[in-house]
Amino acid sequence: MSEPTVQHDAAARRYSLVVDGAEAVLDYELAGDVVTFTHTFVPPALRVRGLAEALVRRGLADARAAHRRVVPQCSYVARFIERHREYHDLL
Repeated sequence: MSEPTVQHDAAARRYSLVVDGAEAVLDYELAGDVVTFTHTFVPPALRVRGLAEALVRRGLADARAAHRRVVPQCSYVARFIERHREYHDLL
């Protein structure tokens, strides 16, 4: 099985990926040069596959590429950044 591709819908302010017909998402808000990650959801049947991590890594990579600061309002994103020092500079 190939890795699912994270899609970015800038108009909806959402990153998503679909596996087995179910969608996992990372929602955010944008204000100037600050991106606030507000919600991560992975359906229960798809958990423990690293999907939330894939979504968050993509969102953080895009924030870095756009020279944006990050506010991790979502508890998953906050814990992820706390555990991965390479993203601390985005806070």
